[in-house]
Amino acid sequence: MLEQILCIDDDPITLMLSKKVISKAGFSDFISTAQNGEEALSFFNTLKYSKDQPVKIPQLIFLDLNMPIMGGWEFLDHFTTSDYDEFNSVNVIVLSSTINPEDLAKAKKYPIIIDFLSKPITLQMLEYLKNKIEL
Repeated sequence: MLEQILCIDDDPITLMLSKKVISKAGFSDFISTAQNGEEALSFFNTLKYSKDQPVKIPQLIFLDLNMPIMGGWEFLDHFTTSDYDEFNSVNVIVLSSTINPEDLAKAKKYPIIIDFLSKPITLQMLEYLKNKIEL
């Protein structure tokens, strides 16, 4: 079981269903959410500059690609810069409603992306990921 994960998606229903499936599967103790890449970067900035309490860094990010304000690719472009070096151990699973071959090819350019899966998150998907990341 992962201690904490972050789900980034602009659809509140998708976030709610993802949280339910992840909780039911016992995949993570705590699930944070962000509705776009900008919100997710703010989340990590808060962790980076938090001096009051011990920082719990998500071990995994479920990332949607198509979102308003800041999409998944733009988030990754920022998140993989030296500004976020302290989070370079966080793995990313791209979740998309359509699997575009161009997106699959682009995903291979980001070493932090460990898989590219089709929405929605399912119990079978989480079982597959447990085996893949050896939980």
